[in-house]
Amino acid sequence: MSTISDVAKAAGVSVATVSRALRGLDRVNPQTRAKVLEVAEQLQYVASPTAASLASGRTRVVGVVAPFLTRWFFATLLSGIEKSLREHGHHVVLFDLEAEPLGRRMRLTQSMLWKRVDGVIVLNVPMDDAERELIERLELPVVTVGNRVGGWPCVRIDDTAAMVLAAQHVIDLGHTEIAYVGVVPHDSDHLQTPLERRAAFLATMEAAGLSCPPEWLVDSDWTASGAAAHVVPVLTGAHRPTAVVAASDEMAIGVLCAARRLGIAVPGELSVVGIDDHTFADVMDLSTVRQNVDEQGRRAGEILMGQILGSDTPPPDELVLPVELVVRSSTAAPCRPAP
Repeated sequence: MSTISDVAKAAGVSVATVSRALRGLDRVNPQTRAKVLEVAEQLQYVASPTAASLASGRTRVVGVVAPFLTRWFFATLLSGIEKSLREHGHHVVLFDLEAEPLGRRMRLTQSMLWKRVDGVIVLNVPMDDAERELIERLELPVVTVGNRVGGWPCVRIDDTAAMVLAAQHVIDLGHTEIAYVGVVPHDSDHLQTPLERRAAFLATMEAAGLSCPPEWLVDSDWTASGAAAHVVPVLTGAHRPTAVVAASDEMAIGVLCAARRLGIAVPGELSVVGIDDHTFADVMDLSTVRQNVDEQGRRAGEILMGQILGSDTPPPDELVLPVELVVRSSTAAPCRPAP
């Protein structure tokens, strides 16, 4: 097997330079780093993870804390994070805190983090005081995605702006009887995204001089199957809405499925709009507000690696990525006149 000395000799640099280049440290000329990486690959040199960890004090592993790993949003975030970290020779260890019901979860513990990770990325999980104190006591750099925690850098979209785009879209089409899917149970009212999107929907309706009956504010666990089940009473009532705004595309897809089963034409009798631009949104011809989830993961990984590698540029308090309305065939003007 090739040694680090073999790589240094072939690349025409010192062993220390090879070590720095392979560890992703900043004090290496980019052309030199590229040469070292090329030679290391040619010689099939693989550094001992244990030796590298002892020498650098780093594990070359980042902990990613997620409430769910089975959801498209979190899986896409994770893919973006992994791509970003891989460029710096770091990898991911997953901490899936999922528990039932929605709003309940496992806790982050010292045994998960201590001497196991170089930093932590938290995906839309609100940390309690004990968990935050643990991470800070271990002096681990942190980046959050979605949920904002004071003092930690955050990558997110503007959930209020996203919902305003979605709700205003159907209002501009002429809809006045609009239902909402995405209210979460009271034991989940610490989750920022559902709260902000619901508040933005109600504020947009009020600004347009409209109101939403309480029975049209539909609880959901933010899954397609949950939304499909929970929206049925609204769609089968004596008087049903002409449009449904869903707080996520997965829920919007559930509404589309419920409408199909009930024989309700979309968009002829019912318009449906979501948020995310889920991978199935184009297939389902769903109007939505697009967010770049993969890019959020990439940027979170870049910010964390900057902290781990000691970048001279301080991390941003918040990085807010843009959203845009994507109109497809699930929305149209209402077929019946406004009352």
